[in-house]
Amino acid sequence: MILAMKLSLRRQRALEQSGPGLHGPVRVDPRTKALTKRLRPGDIAVIDHLDIDRVAADSLVAARPAAVLNAARSISGRYPNLGPEILVEAGIPLIDDLGPDIMTLPEGRRVRVEDGAVYDGDRLVAEGVTQTASTVADALADAREGLSAQLESFAANTMDYLRRERDLLLDGVGVPDITTSLEGRQVLVVVRGYHYREDLAMLRPYIKEYRPVMIGVDGGADAIMDAGWKPDLIVGDMDSVSDRALTSGAEIVVHAYRDGKAPGLARVERLGVPHVVFPATGTSEDIAMLLADDKGAEVIVAIGTHATLVEFLDKGRAGMASTFLTRLRIGGKFVDAKGVSRLYRRRISNLQVALLVAAGLVALLVALLSTTAGQTVFGLVGAELDDFWSWLTGLFSSPPE
Repeated sequence: MILAMKLSLRRQRALEQSGPGLHGPVRVDPRTKALTKRLRPGDIAVIDHLDIDRVAADSLVAARPAAVLNAARSISGRYPNLGPEILVEAGIPLIDDLGPDIMTLPEGRRVRVEDGAVYDGDRLVAEGVTQTASTVADALADAREGLSAQLESFAANTMDYLRRERDLLLDGVGVPDITTSLEGRQVLVVVRGYHYREDLAMLRPYIKEYRPVMIGVDGGADAIMDAGWKPDLIVGDMDSVSDRALTSGAEIVVHAYRDGKAPGLARVERLGVPHVVFPATGTSEDIAMLLADDKGAEVIVAIGTHATLVEFLDKGRAGMASTFLTRLRIGGKFVDAKGVSRLYRRRISNLQVALLVAAGLVALLVALLSTTAGQTVFGLVGAELDDFWSWLTGLFSSPPE
């Protein structure tokens, strides 16, 4: 009986895999950030992500799924978001605007994707639009035409944030006390954003020489540990940082809303790690920089943060206004990681100079020994050294009785 059931299951699976299109198990989560943690190569990612941003797309590409099924529109036209273009260029099929029914698929269920349609066995689950390089290019062109409206909204959000957080931005009111000393030191803020791995690798000589205070913003703490270091501070709402990082001994600063609610506080308390709470509007990377500035950091070097207008808008949320104002607040202290990698040149240490001189002397001695004159000189020097040694040993030898 059991054997017959196994054979029947195998035949059913063979029939599913024999049809046209893509086949694979689905991983379902409305939050792309949470989904990529369990996504494996060959899985089919099912998300509900309006305007896929660049960070989400990079995370999906790194997981190498067989396809991405989006219940929402990957490009709504509000602004030219960068995510869909990244997915399409990576060769990952993107099926768009499938609707809420796609989110009802059970986790791990094998489905078939063909011509923008998703099938669970013979049942049609949902139909969407297959994005290609040309459709993405057309959608981005339309989005750029409406960019002025988003700029006006961004400006309005910026002024609203300035009114609400004026005391924090201007006077540092509300910044919590921490035990980690930042006064007069260089600080490296690591955000798991654009090209953070490459930037962190390029700054390895800088980190080794200057030993900056390392602040991980949520998952940025794991990036620091993956590179072989330990974070001194972890700042964020604790939604994407691992327990390994939270229990590494770093000081924890929990980002809370202005009304006092802190989604990550319960997790930190459950782990039993010491922490302080920082209530502030805006993003966690912003409060990390404001904290470093308020505590007297000499230089604030950033990895994975936002630098261009499109990157500010790419998050598609009002909180990005705080990022713009935070850059103005910390002013001359702020240095982008890419700028540091181009400007920084490692100084030559005393040990390196000594090794270089020693290598030069060895090369000179070898060259002299290869000539007749050099051999004569070394013979005379050897004879003088032998006479000197005989005289020196004679001073300490006992006189004959």
